[in-house]
Amino acid sequence: MERIWQKNYGTIPAEIETSGTVVDLLAGAVGTWGDKPAFHCLHTDLTFAEVDRLSRDIAAWLQTETGLARGDRVAVMMPNLLAHPVISFGIIRAGGVQVNVNPLYTPRELAHQLNDAGVETIVIFNQVTPTLAAVLERTGIRTIVTTGLFDLCDLQAPNPPVHPDVAARAHPLPQVLMAGRDMVFSRPDITPDDLIFLQYTGGTTGLSKGAMLSHGNLMSNIASFEAWVADVTCPGHEVVVTALPLYHIFALTVNFLCYFKLGAHNVLIPNPRDLPSLVQEWKKWRVTAFTGVNTLYNGLVNTPGFEDCDFSGLTVAFGGGSATQRSVSDRWKQLTGLHVTEGYGLSETSPIVAANLLNAPSFTGTVGVAFPSTDIRILGEDDRDLGIGEPGEICVRGPQVMTGYWGREAERDAYFTPDGYFRTGDIATMDEDGYVRIVDRKKDMVLVSGFNVFPNEIEDVLAGMDTLLESACIGVPDDKTGEAVKVFCVKKEPTVTADDVIAFCRQQMTAYKVPRHVEFVAELPKSTVGKILRRELRSA
Repeated sequence: MERIWQKNYGTIPAEIETSGTVVDLLAGAVGTWGDKPAFHCLHTDLTFAEVDRLSRDIAAWLQTETGLARGDRVAVMMPNLLAHPVISFGIIRAGGVQVNVNPLYTPRELAHQLNDAGVETIVIFNQVTPTLAAVLERTGIRTIVTTGLFDLCDLQAPNPPVHPDVAARAHPLPQVLMAGRDMVFSRPDITPDDLIFLQYTGGTTGLSKGAMLSHGNLMSNIASFEAWVADVTCPGHEVVVTALPLYHIFALTVNFLCYFKLGAHNVLIPNPRDLPSLVQEWKKWRVTAFTGVNTLYNGLVNTPGFEDCDFSGLTVAFGGGSATQRSVSDRWKQLTGLHVTEGYGLSETSPIVAANLLNAPSFTGTVGVAFPSTDIRILGEDDRDLGIGEPGEICVRGPQVMTGYWGREAERDAYFTPDGYFRTGDIATMDEDGYVRIVDRKKDMVLVSGFNVFPNEIEDVLAGMDTLLESACIGVPDDKTGEAVKVFCVKKEPTVTADDVIAFCRQQMTAYKVPRHVEFVAELPKSTVGKILRRELRSA
């Protein structure tokens, strides 16, 4: 397809040439920014030089103590703390592949991800070690590194305790750093084609799958984002607030790696749900860049005191993960002077595929135009290219697109067209200027505050509830989270209640997946072959 969107680029290059790896990015940033503060959290700064030294010590320890070899997977399960970037760079420098894990996962979810990725080493936050303890013997974990809230911080306070079953086998991070200081680090020969992350996503079938992202994938998306914001950024003088969790691909690529390359002072927010505390932290800085999902933007503009923050330096307010509502962007602009710049991406695309231009005079209601070096096609069910304004599936080809799903290489043809375009499963239109407008999402997926919830998983969990005969899951509109999970259940025992269903789900799933609404029905609509017809439930 002709790249009709490039006429909008202005000074942005149509093609991005990249080379090197994230290890090279680290070395370049440290060489340039040295003693400048790189990260801030809990009243403490880490400089670029300190990140370099500490991550070297972790890399040396991983190589020496665990025998970590190039390509081995290491799970990281923790919130945004100073230890996070140090640990990530340590894994990457040692040649490992980081497997990002949501610290709010239940034991069932954690076990699946660890086993699917073949993880033998995990770095885990003290407070979530009970989750690991519940499944430890059902995984291949051999080495555990624990990290606490105040590791690397100037604050002298006791860390929360580690679950005793984990503590017996754990290496606390301070001890790892101390030991690694005296160990030899041998830099492996890492290439742009080597994997750097397994980024787990629900895909379209419900079971979590690991998108295989290479150093080259990440470096291309970093370079594209850097070019996208070049006219409004000042390297070495940026202050970015990172409230999105670093286990999310958007924060990982943009907030962590791109702004590290730009020499930014990165303010890490461990708990973004505590909006009053987030506002108080914001007030300490002349923030220049912020990223978030619609619910976070909406939460901030409705938090008392946010209007008193200093927005004079704010040049980037980037939105993604879920549709940004016009009313939220308008309120954000009213308070900050800047509308939200909405983009579109997926875990499988490192993540950004398209974005609005930062010099757009107003909120467009679209997800913008394709990134440099990126091709977008809107395809019909027969894989033919559709015309301007015709809704079809977004298919993407570019240097940021994953190589495939971990352990599912044989299924590649199900996710890629014969000429190499990734099938996103999202439905959109493209206008005559190349702007993409999302009109629907993956057929059955529910998007809760930017997080994917897949009905198959919810239904599979409820199948284990012996008081129910069967169930079906859909998404329904929600003013706060965009969508909420609703389940339709057929009772086996007449005494079962909606509260029983919700309580059962809370034991099995992360909070955002738990149904908000439960409706009991006599039977579920089904096709002639017995397949539940969710579309009829949605239209009821």
